[in-house]
Amino acid sequence: MTGAVRVRSDEDASSELGVWDLVGLGGITLGCVVLGLAAGWLVDEWLDTAPIFILIGLAGGVAAGVAGSWLRVRQFLRS
Repeated sequence: MTGAVRVRSDEDASSELGVWDLVGLGGITLGCVVLGLAAGWLVDEWLDTAPIFILIGLAGGVAAGVAGSWLRVRQFLRS
């Protein structure tokens, strides 16, 4: 069967973190931090404030990155 797509079931899923899983974790963390910094910078520019919101955005981005990474890793810890 050429072109057939095989859907993986939960039983077929590996319980180990692979390279692409780790790249995905890095992407989640990086994306959250960058979005938090960008949002903080935009608010600082809009309100003409010191880097208060950049720091708040950084803290929020790091927290979101840790939470997102934890949610992804948690499924591997359960199996």
